[in-house]
Amino acid sequence: MAKRPKSLEAIRAERSELDARLKELRRLEKEALEAERDAGRAPLFAALERIKIAAMSQGEAKAIAKAIADHGSTKVVAALSSLGTTS
Repeated sequence: MAKRPKSLEAIRAERSELDARLKELRRLEKEALEAERDAGRAPLFAALERIKIAAMSQGEAKAIAKAIADHGSTKVVAALSSLGTTS
């Protein structure tokens, strides 16, 4: 018993549903990536509130934040450990 092929209309309807689902998955993925990229903000701010920090320029603060964003906190902490100031 051969399987009857789907009609062109049925194929297009299914494709439309799949396209809509894919669009939704892309949106969810984008939201998850944004949340993942910003997940360290709260712990960093909490730590900054507990530690006294000497004056610095906006450029210095931006450079520190960019280093964390570009290289990840683990690499930045490793680089800072050579200064003997991490705990």
